Amino acid sequence: MDITTLPGLSAVLHAGADLVAVLTDALTPVAGPAAAALAVVVLTLAVRVLLVPLSVLQVRAERDRRRLAPRIAELRRRAGRDTARFQRSLQELYTAERVAPLAGCLPVLAQAPVVSLLYTVFTHASIDGTVNTLLRATLVGIPLAQSAVTVLTSPLWVHGWVVLVLLAVLVVAVEHTRRAQAHWNPAPAADPDVTVPGAAVTAGIARWVPFVFAAVAPLAAALYLVTSAVWTLAERAVLRRLVR
Repeated sequence: MDITTLPGLSAVLHAGADLVAVLTDALTPVAGPAAAALAVVVLTLAVRVLLVPLSVLQVRAERDRRRLAPRIAELRRRAGRDTARFQRSLQELYTAERVAPLAGCLPVLAQAPVVSLLYTVFTHASIDGTVNTLLRATLVGIPLAQSAVTVLTSPLWVHGWVVLVLLAVLVVAVEHTRRAQAHWNPAPAADPDVTVPGAAVTAGIARWVPFVFAAVAPLAAALYLVTSAVWTLAERAVLRRLVR
């Protein structure tokens, strides 16, 4: 079954493809063959600008969790091995202090549909029966529909430096953001005798998800991810100074 023909979804995909195509046409006089790649970057920046209010909420929630860290540590100490009790106490604390614990996830969740859209658009030869001309778009000789893994394991490997640079930028941006997050919002000290089953495994998987996705997704989606990661790094640095 071709998901691009599903009612509703095909219209969304057409709209997304048309938007990228329009941006590509507008940027062609400036960027030439790389216009489609630049269009993805411009689209990413536009989305991130629209999500700035959510990022403000994210930083405020981060500040609140930092302020409440000593109290959270005390709740953990009192709960001991009773994880359910700790979670209930933590939720009561957040409610009393009017802290939105899920605010930190909002920018990521809001971008998921856009990333999914780019992934779908650049992995289908046609959309609802219409030839997808965006698959012809390239960046330094690499089709935006190809993944980093495909590029490095095919004759396109001669252009592999492009994807390696993108992945390196992603690693630097994500790791710097993660370290800054740990500095500004340190996790409460945990009782070494109290463990959450699978927590370490889950955290490890989550840490590697962006890099795995960037390696196997179409270059267009990876380009979005890299641009967004760099934006996040710069945005957090600014908002942490401005948001009160």
